[in-house]
Amino acid sequence: MTRVRGAVSRLRGRAIELKSAGELDAMRAAGLVVARALRLMSTRARAGVSTGELDELAEQSIRDAGAVPSFKGYHGFPATICASVNEQVVHGIPSRRQVLADGDLASIDCGAILDGWHGDAAITVEVGSVPSADRELSAACRGALLAGIEAAQPDARLSDISHAVERACLAAGVRDGRAYGIVAGYGGHGIGTSMHMEPFLPNQGRPGRGPRLRAGMALAIEPMLTLGTERTEELDDGWTVITADGSRAAHWEHTVGITDGGPRVLTVL
Repeated sequence: MTRVRGAVSRLRGRAIELKSAGELDAMRAAGLVVARALRLMSTRARAGVSTGELDELAEQSIRDAGAVPSFKGYHGFPATICASVNEQVVHGIPSRRQVLADGDLASIDCGAILDGWHGDAAITVEVGSVPSADRELSAACRGALLAGIEAAQPDARLSDISHAVERACLAAGVRDGRAYGIVAGYGGHGIGTSMHMEPFLPNQGRPGRGPRLRAGMALAIEPMLTLGTERTEELDDGWTVITADGSRAAHWEHTVGITDGGPRVLTVL
């Protein structure tokens, strides 16, 4: 689950949480719960299946692992996953009434708490046969995530990650012959004993700025790209964020621990 820039002020001034190697191992266990739930949903997300059904599957998977869904009840959010389809960018509320159709592009964001530690990750799923532009959009977003992870090195600066994400998005746009919109005002975040912690992590910016990355930090890195504008709107449900121009969006995310040996992805199988 992403965090809007406006929420930063509520956290500003708090120290960035550092974890021991053993605590990163505990976060890895929570991350595996998330990864397994996402793998399950990726195999079940097909035409005729509702996002409400996917939500029920995710909750059962998480609870069967002895964990608790971290999104459900978070500031009143009513579900285990965020299911955002087509022009929905993030925070879509799953429903039995929202049935996936062939050609849909759906991002699924999932979080879990295990023994007090959080994991958070998102994937974008192609339902059936999607247009080539949508496939390229999702691939560009995932590539930007991988670039951000690679930049999460000890002694680097936080904005080095932001810059790597942005450069990867721009390079993908050149390769694909289109300008991808990097969603404005949303980004990644620190994570650990809470889901949203310092620091806020933008998806674009100059390198060499912000706090220095240290072993024991954990970050949720999550680029969000569109086939059009960077601007968004929030629906009347108070959660669902859509592109302002109706263009399709993609969202990929991993929880990453900073170690002396480099980035450690905590939410991959």
